[in-house]
Amino acid sequence: MTVVGVGGGSVTVARPGRRAMMRALLGVGAVAAVTPLLVASRGFRDVNPGPGFDEMYRGRHIKGMPTRSGRSADASWQVTVDGRPLHLMRRADGTWLSMVDHYRSYDTPLEAARAAVDELSPGEQLKERSGGHHGLHP
Repeated sequence: MTVVGVGGGSVTVARPGRRAMMRALLGVGAVAAVTPLLVASRGFRDVNPGPGFDEMYRGRHIKGMPTRSGRSADASWQVTVDGRPLHLMRRADGTWLSMVDHYRSYDTPLEAARAAVDELSPGEQLKERSGGHHGLHP
């Protein structure tokens, strides 16, 4: 390809060839194939959550205890803030997140409960959820 240079003369510009394009595409494909393996190699965080917690944090009473579900050997948690339930979810990497602060993950349910308290306004309470199924709104 020939273009006109600043001084008025013609300058030849080389385009990338097929081989260069194939190398670039293979490189991008290799990175895309290896990334999930690298992420998985970080391993599952097996943090022992402990027997439970019951404390005052920033003027709020947070309480949590592990519960065992019937089919699963993994512990789920029943956590309350000022007596109102706080729903926690366990992520695939072993960390926890709450419905109040679902942008970050925490190593333990206690850390997730404290972060939820940090997100609540001084007079704000968690909403009462009466039964129902997860994911369904009343």
